[in-house]
Amino acid sequence: MTQLARRVLDALLREDYRGIAARMTRDKDGAALVLTSGRRVRLAPGGLFQDFAVAETEELTLDEVLGTLTDIADPADDVTAFARECHETLTALRLRTIPATGTMRFDSLAAALGHPIYPTARGRSGLTPEQLIAYAPEFAPRFELRWARVPGSWPTPDFFPSEGLFPVHPLTAPYVPDVLPEPHLTVRPTLSMRTVEIDARTHLKLPLPTSTLGARNRRSIKPGTLEDGARAELLLREVLRREPDMPVLAADEQMYAHSGDEYLAWMVRRLPEGRIVTVAALPLVLEELSADPKGLLRDYLDVLLRWNVLLFVRYGIALEAHQQNLALVLPGPRLLIKDNDGLLASPGLLRTRGIDAPAFTDRRMLTDDPHALADVFVTITLHLAAAAVAVGAVGDQGRALVRDALARALAPYADEPMARLLRARTLDAARLVGKSMVTAGTLVAKERTGAKDINKYYGTSGPNYLWGA
Repeated sequence: MTQLARRVLDALLREDYRGIAARMTRDKDGAALVLTSGRRVRLAPGGLFQDFAVAETEELTLDEVLGTLTDIADPADDVTAFARECHETLTALRLRTIPATGTMRFDSLAAALGHPIYPTARGRSGLTPEQLIAYAPEFAPRFELRWARVPGSWPTPDFFPSEGLFPVHPLTAPYVPDVLPEPHLTVRPTLSMRTVEIDARTHLKLPLPTSTLGARNRRSIKPGTLEDGARAELLLREVLRREPDMPVLAADEQMYAHSGDEYLAWMVRRLPEGRIVTVAALPLVLEELSADPKGLLRDYLDVLLRWNVLLFVRYGIALEAHQQNLALVLPGPRLLIKDNDGLLASPGLLRTRGIDAPAFTDRRMLTDDPHALADVFVTITLHLAAAAVAVGAVGDQGRALVRDALARALAPYADEPMARLLRARTLDAARLVGKSMVTAGTLVAKERTGAKDINKYYGTSGPNYLWGA
């Protein structure tokens, strides 16, 4: 599929994988990228996140792109895994999606839309087409959970069939001992796939034996992750207690259990009242949600950026809350935050506010480096939760909406040091930092990139799309 081939080459060019940008040429016909076959692929100005991208009119095959990738790769790089991702994505794209009805409709639509940056997001490593149709949210399936006996003393939510049992996703059952023969409890997948809907106000997060957004991005659940998420939620609830005017809600993620096995764990998520709309679906559904869709988008951006600027400037917190794990709660709108185990927090800045830093198991969640916090703000809040959504909804007008909302969010903090830094890294920056998701997620091992966290590897930059908006 030409579109997937273009997106893959765009990602390699954006991340300048193995110096591929040096293959660019310019002549009277414009810019082009020379593949190792000798073919010149015409480039156009790259939109939001990169300087140049493959022109929409270019016909390109996946084999051509993967051939160039193979030729330029370091022998230690996992080109085979990335090629497999590409072909799994191609298979997924050829399957007919079936948008869900009811509470899961927005998640189903967002899943079919894909990811704004990662080119192979629709693929899930190792899953067959039949398994995708049976369990992936874009196909709107229903299925029954399996259950395993786990010795020990564990919480028992009211929808569990009995004590001493852990819920197990059907895909994970072959990797788990003592699975009961009889399934129980019909569920539907949410956008994250490993989280399923029990009912409109109750979700259940379970490990999966697959990877998404990179072969190294496993969907199992490591010990300590759920506990860290619960600690992060309590930190955010303390901030919200101190900031009562902030229209933000935190999902309740305090009930969980982990056996020590990465495939035997669960977390119950309790959701607030109201109509809940996954932010990733907003570009597709704004007009059905409001008689003033642009006004609703503006309201969303104001809430999103007011909240995240407040966290950054006053508390030294940067959320890894992207468009796929944020939601709007209507009427309002209010912002719903969940899955907080990827946030970054400054113990020093928290201390100045009279708050002790949580005792996270994953010490990578704590830093007093303000630029590390800014990297998360720019790549997650600004790029994915704000710009990708706004431009996806209203085209180029979205850039101005984001710029103006960010300026309004920063205005109350005047010359506070963290506000000055954030302004310098966003509104006033010549270029904006980006993440090298394909490089760190699949192609290059952490030992060689030097990244402590593959989801926080910043090896690239792009034009400041806020300028001239």
